[in-house]
Amino acid sequence: MKIDSPRFGAIDVPEDKLIRFPLGLPGFEDCKLFALLHPDAEQPRIFYLQSTEHPELAFSIASPDQFSLHYEFSLTDEELQLIGLGKSEDAAVMVILRQDEGQGAPIRAVLTAPLIINLTTRLGLQKTMANVGCDITLRA
Repeated sequence: MKIDSPRFGAIDVPEDKLIRFPLGLPGFEDCKLFALLHPDAEQPRIFYLQSTEHPELAFSIASPDQFSLHYEFSLTDEELQLIGLGKSEDAAVMVILRQDEGQGAPIRAVLTAPLIINLTTRLGLQKTMANVGCDITLRA
């Protein structure tokens, strides 16, 4: 699939790098198909979810484990069925990263809305939760 991204330029994404979010993402419900990219060798722990429907939309994501962070949550039976997840080892958990405006502002992980991706079916969902604490600052 070809994507003309303002952030990454023209890219050709193989099918095995596409992830479908059947419900979209909260606030972006019409965005259901994303490419998983890793174009920045200087930031090896950061990946990008690039929308295929809206090339101007890309999210920085990372595994919370890479930052010595561990937290637990559960999925409902409906959520497990939605992404076809039967075994936890088939799942990847990622968090969206954000950076406040300004040079040198810290990168923060949004812990209240992890992305759960079934690595076998390439289906994902974003689980929004309350009372998970606050964002944490990621350090290089």
